[in-house]
Amino acid sequence: MLYEMSYSWEMSYNIRTTNVMIRGAMLFSVGVFLALVLNLLQVQRNVTLFPPDVISSIFSSAWWVPPCCGTASAMIGLLYPCIDSCLGEPHKFKREWSSVMRCVAVFVGINHASAKVDFANNIQLSLTLAALSIGLWWTFDRSCSGFGLGVSIALLATLATQLLVYNGVFQYTSPDFLYIRSWLPCVFFAGVITMGNIGRQLALYDYKFIQEKTHQD
Repeated sequence: MLYEMSYSWEMSYNIRTTNVMIRGAMLFSVGVFLALVLNLLQVQRNVTLFPPDVISSIFSSAWWVPPCCGTASAMIGLLYPCIDSCLGEPHKFKREWSSVMRCVAVFVGINHASAKVDFANNIQLSLTLAALSIGLWWTFDRSCSGFGLGVSIALLATLATQLLVYNGVFQYTSPDFLYIRSWLPCVFFAGVITMGNIGRQLALYDYKFIQEKTHQD
């Protein structure tokens, strides 16, 4: 009996570990893809400028941008369901892939607006993107943990971007807030909410798979 319990626990642990690695790889891939596409919009619009010697991909992006975004996406996507589990509050709002895809589309739209749409001034642009980002959270998330993590990670990402710009890694064409654009935290926040939703949806499928596997055993 004890052997069977130990074997069952070991099998469950191995399945969970494998599923986490698969989820991490999928989230990394999604993050890399979005980074390439969205950074292309920024570069084409001359919102961000990279030194010529670091531009090395067909998407006109510095080589380190996609891997960094992919890693951050994997960490965020794995962190969200983990926080939900620790808080004992499983996220059940709009848990289907169609909702996740709409969330991704809105996020791409917010990023597109920051690069393509002309506003009268930066304050108007920043307020508009802030409203859209909060609307994205309200429409597709609505959890306090999601909002808190989104704000925290957005602020950290903004600080990291400021350090990169300050050290000359790249630059913004019209900085209006400490070397960067004032709307950048809004885009980061929307990105965090989007990757969190993808991570939660993947975790939900993992949970169902483990439950089915347990019942079969």
